[in-house]
Amino acid sequence: MLKKFALLVVVLCMAGVASEATKTHVINFGKWTSVKWPDATGKKLLDMKVRPLYVDTLLKEYTIGMTHDLTDRLFAVRRVFRVNDALPGENAVRWQWQRGGWLVVDRVSGKVSPLSLPEFDPFYSTASWYRDYVAYCGVSEDGKKLFAIVMQVGRRKPVLKKPVGEPAGDDEPDSECPAPTWERAPARVTFQPDETQKVMFSIRGRVVDIVNEPDEEAVE
Repeated sequence: MLKKFALLVVVLCMAGVASEATKTHVINFGKWTSVKWPDATGKKLLDMKVRPLYVDTLLKEYTIGMTHDLTDRLFAVRRVFRVNDALPGENAVRWQWQRGGWLVVDRVSGKVSPLSLPEFDPFYSTASWYRDYVAYCGVSEDGKKLFAIVMQVGRRKPVLKKPVGEPAGDDEPDSECPAPTWERAPARVTFQPDETQKVMFSIRGRVVDIVNEPDEEAVE
């Protein structure tokens, strides 16, 4: 009798594990909502549209912009969040919207993971996607250097990180440089931090060649 009971317990446990492994997760977005968020000075409020991200009807994050399909299983989307802007001594909560980094969402497992993007500035950087590559102008922590950066999802180090000058430090978002532009066959990305500077890179797996500066060596 005990053996039969033990066998029944094992069978039920295995069935539970199998059911969990094959569970289908439902991932969807809620309605767009218009909110306000501050510029670099904190004095001017800007318009922004956000929408919630749900996994199995549970709220996971708030997001902005459109999604980018990395594969048939993974997609990327940008995160937004709220911080309490109240000063010490102020009793009332002052929620303030801020832009964050990027998330990777797994449609099969339902997992939502932050994407590590070196020198990505939530206020100034504008990401441009192609396949599982993302290109953007990054800002150093001290705010004194501007970088052309290409990251590949799943890699810790940038495929490309090249200094392209100094940040202007404007008060408007996305003002350090326009979104990089991509081409295919061969895969190329062009950065134009300002009107006087335009540089193109050819992507070959983990190697990047500078297309319009032939005297420089390939960057890994």
